[in-house]
Amino acid sequence: MEYRLLGKTGLNVSKLCFGTLTMGSLQADLPPEEGAALLHEAYNRGINFWDTAELYGNYKTLRLAIRKIKELPVITTKTYAYTRKDASASLEKARFEMDIDVIPIFLLHEQESSLTLQGHKEALDFFCEAKSRGMISALGISCHTVSAVRAALNFPEIDVIHPIVNFKGIGIKDGTLEEMLEAIGNAYRSGLGIYGMKALGGGHLIPDAEKAIRFVRSLENLHSFALGISSYEELETDLHYFYGEKPADSLLKKVAARKRQLKIEDQCTGCGSCVQNCPQEALFLEGSPEKRAVVDHLRCILCGYCGAYCPEFCLKIF
Repeated sequence: MEYRLLGKTGLNVSKLCFGTLTMGSLQADLPPEEGAALLHEAYNRGINFWDTAELYGNYKTLRLAIRKIKELPVITTKTYAYTRKDASASLEKARFEMDIDVIPIFLLHEQESSLTLQGHKEALDFFCEAKSRGMISALGISCHTVSAVRAALNFPEIDVIHPIVNFKGIGIKDGTLEEMLEAIGNAYRSGLGIYGMKALGGGHLIPDAEKAIRFVRSLENLHSFALGISSYEELETDLHYFYGEKPADSLLKKVAARKRQLKIEDQCTGCGSCVQNCPQEALFLEGSPEKRAVVDHLRCILCGYCGAYCPEFCLKIF
């Protein structure tokens, strides 16, 4: 496994980061012991960098994994808190439920611009104080926008950026892939730690997983990138692609045999863009007075076309 210092944080992280969203209650919902065993195996394979969030609801799983390993990996968690009170509650929840004194990296979840960062300044200030007291090692943001990556350069408190990046630019809400790569490059050269998210485009690029992983693996301006992993077969397949190896056909068949489905998350605004661009006519709008997209799973063939048209990135395949 390749390791890199994450910007100026002093944290040495594996180039491949274990994204825990897919194994949590929002998606695969693995039992805590099963999820912990998978994280333990990943750690034994050299993946010392784990990404989670308060929203994922899997702190217990990480606590069990840490106890198995008997040392602390580099863990990132995230919060939507924007007040001092909520930020304090998020920090204590993370420390208590994972049973760790120091959170290696704490991010403000899904920031969009300088305006949203200013709106979360009270929380950011609290986390800065917590960092000065040794309760957090590094601070940062996660984001789906080019604007937020650019804005982070104006906030000296920020150490780490977790931006969306994949070879098709799926999920970038306000610009092109080229603009995102330029913004990431500027942040990287400024000394910020950068680790990418959604390399597989929220599941839409799973059919092109080899190409997708090769693309983010080649980006010098990424210290690391996260992949959502929910099974031993996925872990093994991802590691083969990471090392530029072809997985055995038997392994690929096991991964392909997993039943997947399209999920439409709650932030759907009912714009109808996905409906208009679904070749299978498997999506439609429902609800009154507020509409949102609904999927007909009998028609959906998981082609992934819809994901490229959703401005809110709320269509995921898992």
